[in-house]
Amino acid sequence: MPNLANAKKALRQAKKRTERNMLVENEIRSLRRFLKKAIADKNVPKARELERTLVKHFDKAAEKGIIKRNTAARYKSRIVKKINALQKT
Repeated sequence: MPNLANAKKALRQAKKRTERNMLVENEIRSLRRFLKKAIADKNVPKARELERTLVKHFDKAAEKGIIKRNTAARYKSRIVKKINALQKT
């Protein structure tokens, strides 16, 4: 446990930020699960809608530094690839 006042404050801030970041990460994770299910069911309109939402969440998370920019780009690329492949079949 921190002894100094500024260390205590830093710990409080870190806890708040961690909680906020986890909410965003959990939202992204659940959206990815829904998208995976839509792709498995071959539901293209639902998949496209989820893709738009998910891309927006990835962009916001990358902008705020919750996830790295390249990680967001990698996930977005893979999502678009899967949906395009699904649309062709």
